[in-house]
Amino acid sequence: MSGDPADRDEDYRGAATIETGELSVTVAVRLSARFEPIEGRYRWAGRAAPDEVLTAQLRAGLREATVRIGAVAVRARLGEPDPWGGVRLTGTGRPPWHPAPAS
Repeated sequence: MSGDPADRDEDYRGAATIETGELSVTVAVRLSARFEPIEGRYRWAGRAAPDEVLTAQLRAGLREATVRIGAVAVRARLGEPDPWGGVRLTGTGRPPWHPAPAS
């Protein structure tokens, strides 16, 4: 893979670990990213599958989280659960399914 953003996969479906405070849950996620050339960075978003622990964390007021896929961990923001219990995830910068660029 080259360093060109156009060469990277824009979607991820699979397992992710979401860490909020001292709690950590592994759930299925569906995420997508787009590169914003004017900003020079990625914006990514998606949903985590319903999870009681994650929903309880949201209801307790937690909004900041870390999303970990494999060895890559990035900061994310949690949104309100949808009608089916899935939790919205949003982030800016390198998505968690992209490895760090080679130096």
